[in-house]
Amino acid sequence: MIRKIMIGVAALVGGCAIGGGGAYAVVTYAPQFLPHAPKRPAETEFVPTGTILAPLTFADGRLSGYVSFECQLEVPKGSAAQVTAQLPVLLNAVNMRSYRQPLASGRDGMIPNLETFRRLVMDAAREVYGPDYVQRAVITQAAPI
Repeated sequence: MIRKIMIGVAALVGGCAIGGGGAYAVVTYAPQFLPHAPKRPAETEFVPTGTILAPLTFADGRLSGYVSFECQLEVPKGSAAQVTAQLPVLLNAVNMRSYRQPLASGRDGMIPNLETFRRLVMDAAREVYGPDYVQRAVITQAAPI
């Protein structure tokens, strides 16, 4: 009696191990055979925006100085020429937003808030290029002037 139960438990454990291992192998090494295979991320490239000059303002609207940013936009591969052609419009959209955003941080206001500026650039990019065209904006350099 106990022998039959042990054989049943061993068969159950062995079957689960083999089935789980097979599932792991398919997901890891052959995902194209799955019915709902995850899509591979699209190839992207980075397009530099050049130097962006923005005012450092406090939350109350006072000007504390200016900051020079260098930024790059992650876009679908092969679309760098289209993005570069629209850069003046993007820079205009950034300028129209930057004076309204409190970008200054720190005691003296000379430290730029990089996350706020990144969001500002992404909002401007969504306006210029469309909602899903630019995957992200990467700030590569920021220096107070």
